Amino acid sequence: MPLFQINGAELSLTRPANFNQEKEIQALIEKNLETVFNCRFIASEFPTGSEHAGRIDTLALSEDNNPVIIEYKKVESSELINQSLYYLSWIKDHRGDFQVAANKKLGENAEIDWSDIRVICIAPGYKKFDLHAVQMMGANIELWQYRLFENGLFYLDEVFRRSTALTGDVSAIADGKNPVMVAAGKKAAMTRASGSYTFDAHINGADGSVKDIVLDLRDYIMSLDEAVEESPKKFYVAYKVSQNFVCMEVKKNKVILYLKLDASEIKNMPTNARDVRDIGHYGTGDFELSIRTQQEAEAAREYIKMSFERVGG
Repeated sequence: MPLFQINGAELSLTRPANFNQEKEIQALIEKNLETVFNCRFIASEFPTGSEHAGRIDTLALSEDNNPVIIEYKKVESSELINQSLYYLSWIKDHRGDFQVAANKKLGENAEIDWSDIRVICIAPGYKKFDLHAVQMMGANIELWQYRLFENGLFYLDEVFRRSTALTGDVSAIADGKNPVMVAAGKKAAMTRASGSYTFDAHINGADGSVKDIVLDLRDYIMSLDEAVEESPKKFYVAYKVSQNFVCMEVKKNKVILYLKLDASEIKNMPTNARDVRDIGHYGTGDFELSIRTQQEAEAAREYIKMSFERVGG
């Protein structure tokens, strides 16, 4: 789809461009890691030792404290995915090296959650064979496609995210039915089982009325966009696109939402809301909503949508 720029009542075509070197993409993303993915930078060109003889383009730590690997290419290349999976295997066996690097950059005893490792590939495009290959893999890998335009506009779009490991019915593959593709159209299939953490485990201890509220909120959040992913963590459930926009903490008699909003910009602050930027809490987001009734859940939708749009959804 061509991109046009509005100049009064006239449209002018914005022509595509590309970076001269991959290093330029890498430098741009690393400088804006928090803006794009809400990740903390750890290292660039991180060496994997003499045995593996490689260098990871970017190492980072996600807002959920998960390790992040980012690899870049300025052309379509199957090598990008192969490299990323190779480094994913490496980091699983070298947790100590990652911990040392994180401590050096972020401070001693940096908190790291190894229940999930995020792998991000960034390129101008992907071959159909590569897209099919990653669909069949069990690795947690994200494929992001970028577009650069001559007027300096930079567009980043997620074209694939592997939400759960391929542990489905193997016989379905033999029957010619790819369970990944079958599940792709179902929003429930976008739940990532992060280690031993599941959505069901979070709602088990809640009252019946609270469970109904949680399920309604979940349906609304997942309906915002097909790219929304549900990611259960130890103490909360995160909902994200490129980064979290709402974290849900389920209690016995209420639901607590943490949203990426600035409370000082909210007019007519709800009575069940508060600014928690200086208050410790699980999850990410500085705007808290405590929900006990269906009416409060309905009212929360407005703020959930605002948070979604705030992070670029």
